[in-house]
Amino acid sequence: MKLGVFSVLFAQKSLEETLDYIAAQGLDAIEIGTGGYPGNSHCDPDELLADENKLKAFKEAVESRGLIISALSCHGNPLHPQKAISEKDDASIRSTIKLAGKLGVSVVNTFSGCPGDHEDAKYPNWPVAPWPNDFQEILDWQWENKVIPYWTEIAKLADENNVKIGLELHGGFSVHTPATLLRLREAAGDAIGANLDPSHMWWQGIDPVQAVQILGRANAIHHFHAKDTSIDPVNVHRHGVTDMQSYTLMLDRAWQFRTVGFGHDLKTWADILSALRLVGYDYVVSIEHEDGLMSIEEGFTKAVANLKQVMIREPLGEMWWV
Repeated sequence: MKLGVFSVLFAQKSLEETLDYIAAQGLDAIEIGTGGYPGNSHCDPDELLADENKLKAFKEAVESRGLIISALSCHGNPLHPQKAISEKDDASIRSTIKLAGKLGVSVVNTFSGCPGDHEDAKYPNWPVAPWPNDFQEILDWQWENKVIPYWTEIAKLADENNVKIGLELHGGFSVHTPATLLRLREAAGDAIGANLDPSHMWWQGIDPVQAVQILGRANAIHHFHAKDTSIDPVNVHRHGVTDMQSYTLMLDRAWQFRTVGFGHDLKTWADILSALRLVGYDYVVSIEHEDGLMSIEEGFTKAVANLKQVMIREPLGEMWWV
C-alpha cells in the first residue's frame, strides 16, 4: 500500500508548495480536488484539458517529486433538484473523468448525490426510515428515475476513459452504506465502487472492518480515505447518530471527525488496514483531515506518524512457514 493525502487540506498553498510539503513528509501519493465542495485550487480540469502544455507541466510537477496522483476528486451533488447546482456538479464530474483519462489517473472520487422527492422539488430529500410508507415511495422514485439512470451513464463515460468512480459513502446522499453502493454497482456496472472512509461508517454504526470485507469481496473498493471519528458516550443518547448540529459545536455533538488515532486506537486501524490487504486492496491510503481540535499541520502530521506505524507496504512474498 501507499500513503497519500487529500490536498484540499492545503488549498492555501500553491500546487508546487503543496507537492514539496507532501514529499518532504515521506508520502507516496496525492489526491487532488478538481471541483465541487473540495474546490479546484490545485487543478482546473477545463484549463488543463484545453492546453496540452499546461497538462504536461502539471503531470511533471507531480512525477518530478516522486509522487503519484491517487485520485482526482470532485465531491458534489449531480442529482440536486436545482439545475443550477446539479448541472455544475455534473459538468465537473465529466471534465474530471476526461482529465483523469488523459493523466492516467485510475480513480475519480465523488458523492452519489441525492435528488429531491419529485420533479419540481427544490431541495434534496434523504429518506432514512421505511415507515410511514411515503419514504419508501420517495426512495423508489429517486433510484428508478434519478440515481440509477444518471450513474449508468457516468459509468459508461468512465469506462470509455479507463477510469473508475469512487463514491464516498456519506450520510445525506443516496449511496451511503455498503449495501447502497453494491445496489448501484449492480445496476450501473463495475466502474462504480467505493471511496471507503471509515469515519462515515463509525457514526452510522457500521464496523469499517466489516465494510471492507463486504465491499472487498465484491472488488468494489476503488480508493480509501483515512479519517477517524469519535462518538461522545453522553451526547449520542441525546441527539442520536443523525445529529444535525453544526460541526463547530463539538462540546455538544454526538460525534465528530478526528485525525487518525484520536477516535480509535492504532490496533483498530491496524485491523482495518489488514482487512484491506486481506481482500486484495493494495492501493493508496489517503489522509483526510477534518479534526476541529487540531491545526492543519498538527492533524496531518499526527495522522502520518500514526499511519506509518500500521501501514502494510511490502508485498507478501511466499508463506515460508507453510
